[in-house]
Amino acid sequence: MKYEALPLKPAFQISSIVSVHYFEYSSNYYFEGEQHDFWEFLYVDKGELDVIADKETHHLCKGQMIFHRPGEFHALKAQGVSPNLVVISFVCNDASMDFFSRRQFSVGDTVRMHLAAILEEAQLAFSTPFDDPLTTRLIRLPDAPFGVDGMIATHLEQLLISLVRQEQARNCEGKPSSLIRTRNQQDFVDHVTAYLHANISQRLTLADVCRENLVGRSYLQKIFREKTGGGVMEYFGELKIRAAQEYIRDGRYNFTEIASMLGYNSIHYFSRHFKKVTGMTPSEYASSVKVLAGKNRIE
Repeated sequence: MKYEALPLKPAFQISSIVSVHYFEYSSNYYFEGEQHDFWEFLYVDKGELDVIADKETHHLCKGQMIFHRPGEFHALKAQGVSPNLVVISFVCNDASMDFFSRRQFSVGDTVRMHLAAILEEAQLAFSTPFDDPLTTRLIRLPDAPFGVDGMIATHLEQLLISLVRQEQARNCEGKPSSLIRTRNQQDFVDHVTAYLHANISQRLTLADVCRENLVGRSYLQKIFREKTGGGVMEYFGELKIRAAQEYIRDGRYNFTEIASMLGYNSIHYFSRHFKKVTGMTPSEYASSVKVLAGKNRIE
């Protein structure tokens, strides 16, 4: 039997990575602007800001991102809330990148997952501080794990593909009713997850989620489980623990303060829930991340 190989056609090929940043800016931060010969995108992880791209001003909030094409002048200004930003720049000469010219997106969990993976792999790959705005080149770690370059490129390419598919799904007309229903269900789940993210400090009940999202309990649980693989409150609890892990790594708050900030009734309930989700107590987790001390990594 003779087999014939079918060449794959990559949608995007990332040839180089220029910079990877995670910035925590003050509420009055202003960047006077720059332009360069490679692509760049900015994602708002917290807060809000105005981005000037050429002569147009774009207002971005948490969960939104914008792309700057090569040669495009761009500047930014915080708008009253201290913003946390992911900024990644890269070289890609594919014609398909034209899709992202002057584009602004509201993103869901899939894109956020790829962003987190890029940052995680970049921490393993580079010694360059990710919060230094004056960085002009990335410095490789001599003991970087095998394949980190490929992982960064893969997640970046998958991020781009996800954004294209997202916009195609929103703009597509005349779809069969089953596909429309699927898209509407995903939009609904994205809306609920955004609500949970926005209320992470609250002590929400399932009844609260249903009331605020104008949906019945059984339908909410059914659709949410189909799309995420778990229940609404399970997702909300894991969301709180991920936030708690970030606070612990940050080191600015003690466990009691973190528990209060995330809406737990007591430090004891917080500790029990943390161990249930992670397999470690908060103290054990804090000790486990101390090995990162002294390395130039984002937290």
